[in-house]
Amino acid sequence: MGMAQKKDYYEVLGVGKNVTGSELKKAYRKIAMKYHPDRNPDDKNAEAKFKEAAEAYEVLSDDQKRSRYDQFGHAGLNNQGGGNYGGFGSMEDIFSQFSDIFGGGFSNRGRQQKTQGQTGSNLRIKVSLSLEEISEGANKKIKVKKYVGCKPCNGTGAKDSKAIKTCNTCKGSGYVRRVQQTFLGQMQTTAACPTCHGSGEMITNKCQSCKGEGRTYGEELINLDIPAGVSEGMQLSMNGKGNAGMNRGSSGDLLINIKEKEHKHFTRDGNNVLYELDVNFADATLGTSLEVPTLNGKVKITLPQGTPTGKIFRLRGKGVPSIQGYGRGDQLIHVSIWVPTNISPEERKALELMRESKNFQPNENDKRERKGLFDKMKDFFSG
Repeated sequence: MGMAQKKDYYEVLGVGKNVTGSELKKAYRKIAMKYHPDRNPDDKNAEAKFKEAAEAYEVLSDDQKRSRYDQFGHAGLNNQGGGNYGGFGSMEDIFSQFSDIFGGGFSNRGRQQKTQGQTGSNLRIKVSLSLEEISEGANKKIKVKKYVGCKPCNGTGAKDSKAIKTCNTCKGSGYVRRVQQTFLGQMQTTAACPTCHGSGEMITNKCQSCKGEGRTYGEELINLDIPAGVSEGMQLSMNGKGNAGMNRGSSGDLLINIKEKEHKHFTRDGNNVLYELDVNFADATLGTSLEVPTLNGKVKITLPQGTPTGKIFRLRGKGVPSIQGYGRGDQLIHVSIWVPTNISPEERKALELMRESKNFQPNENDKRERKGLFDKMKDFFSG
């Protein structure tokens, strides 16, 4: 025996083929409310009609699916909505997708579930890191003062297992049903039990350590793994490491705000690090080899003969790694010629001799070269 033929979607919602979007929504809401699970508890026929209407609306409210359906009928959908209630796995899926339809006095689920206590609040801390730690990533063990689960009662808030009884109001279910008057008439809704707050249990004798809360104020040693490449003001999160909840409620999150320590040598610019290199006049003129610090130790660089002030050297890959893991920045070395303020008589005499020398006089070629250097410097620091 073959499967029963599916009912026409327009017929299911009681609309014509020229129905507009707003008219379609209104028709669906009317039928969905008529067969809503809260209004028809334990009625399998009403549940089937409710799902059937959801399937029809899911297809007809989508322009592409509606066009295929108009041309080819149910066969044209090819499992893209239609068949097994429009692809909805459960009643929860219907309420989730069409939450705008189910408002005003109706629960968004066919039935409520027990809740475990009260969720704890999030906790915010600051962690200061050096550029070296940011460059390599860091592991920090810190003590955090916060609410923690009460150990004597294991978070229940009760003196012992005998001090917990089933809630008389909801009979242990965690929710209560209420009859509410709406514009569609009397509707039955469900809500968390006001007596036990959804837990289904009541405490008859409280734990003396936590006074029935299931938590106490203390501290916890937390192991923080900070990834490489973080920056000032960035916020990281650790799930469940915030304040403990009350009466076995889930814990909040730990929010970690990153702060960069000021560095002795470097200034950070994105993933690049900038280093100001002061060079004496003689070394800049004659050229030399010297060591400069990096985030990974010292390296030797060659200063060419006639290095002008403002010259920038680039050390590839000596900056900060990208937080996404794509590549690493560079270290930019900005050269400044150091001019002494105090000199000896002998040094003065030597400088007096050099001052009149032809090679110490600025010329147009030097100016043009210097202008090009300044343009490059702008590109370095703006790019």
